[in-house]
Amino acid sequence: MLPEFPMSRQCPYHPPAGYEELRKEGPLAQVRLYDGRTAWAVTGYDETRRLLVDPRLSSDRSRPDFPVLVPRMAAAKLVALVGMDPPEHDVQRRMLIPSFTVKRVNSLRPAIRRIVVERIEALTADGRRAADLVPEFALPVPSTVICELLGVPYGDHEFFEEQTRRMLMATSTAQEAAAASAALIRYFEELIETKLGEPGEGLLDELITERLGRGELTREEVASIAMFLLVAGHETTANMIGLSILTLLEHPGRLARLRSDEGLAAGAVEELLRFLSVADELQRVAAADIEIGGRLIREGDAVYLPNAAANRSPEAFPDPDVLDLERGTRHHLAFGYGVHQCIGQNLARAELEIALYELAVRLPELSLAEPVSQLGTKPGGSVQGILRLPVRW
Repeated sequence: MLPEFPMSRQCPYHPPAGYEELRKEGPLAQVRLYDGRTAWAVTGYDETRRLLVDPRLSSDRSRPDFPVLVPRMAAAKLVALVGMDPPEHDVQRRMLIPSFTVKRVNSLRPAIRRIVVERIEALTADGRRAADLVPEFALPVPSTVICELLGVPYGDHEFFEEQTRRMLMATSTAQEAAAASAALIRYFEELIETKLGEPGEGLLDELITERLGRGELTREEVASIAMFLLVAGHETTANMIGLSILTLLEHPGRLARLRSDEGLAAGAVEELLRFLSVADELQRVAAADIEIGGRLIREGDAVYLPNAAANRSPEAFPDPDVLDLERGTRHHLAFGYGVHQCIGQNLARAELEIALYELAVRLPELSLAEPVSQLGTKPGGSVQGILRLPVRW
């Protein structure tokens, strides 16, 4: 019988043990999805890169043969950018690129640092010596940043964070995911209506003025893009911040090196992105036959590209299971590759660099308050991370 997919992690900062078993089958292996459908899981680094730029693999989630990893995926309407193929994908991406360039993100670094420092100061207010860093740091930092970038009221964060959780948790039912998706779309449609009468400053306002106003996007398309950016902009980064803190606390020597030299922050983040690979299980469907890695992917086949497997490939990364903050490589696939490479990667890097360094320096006595085994690991089929991160200092 074929192994079941997705697979869950036994340790929150290591890939599922099943990935190594799949690797023994070669760079591609067949797996079985929850509905009985057979799919290809790609574990080879070179094969993953080649397939991510192959136009014969489709990201179009409107296709009836597009694979469903868990039931809620069929109902969650995250189709903007990530669920499109060129040329429609390229049109929307070009509209958004100016807001996520290195230059634009560098201009946001002072604001990001302010947000991070404010959160740390809130943690330590009134002599506090302990906290759960998931709800009190890892989640609010990227939520605040993406709200400021988009021009979305942060006062609504509890609403959209809850809807995002219902959309993306692998344990959510299709009905729960559909209801959450619809609620977020309604929220943005109402916000767009408000902004049409009272324009503000933010990427959403720019889309309304420059794209909706000129007829280049419909109101539904603007709402869909805004929902995608909001969800992607805080969910993945929040999990990455929390899991990075845990990983550094489990490797105190590496944490001490980061604390001693801010110049290591950028390289440390790249290694953590590779090592943790929280946005796992990229999915595609073959639009034509593809021969690769000694296998034949047939038209209509489901294809999964778990970047946590590719990023632990010994052919691409010597001693891949070792966390080396001075490894000095950026050819990992944590942000994907090709036309669908994460548009917000520069912003995520900046948030991670600032959050991890400031926390390390301002809370030098930081330590875990509970064993890793008690923190709760998110199941396969969702953005990887931990449910809790109780610490003391």
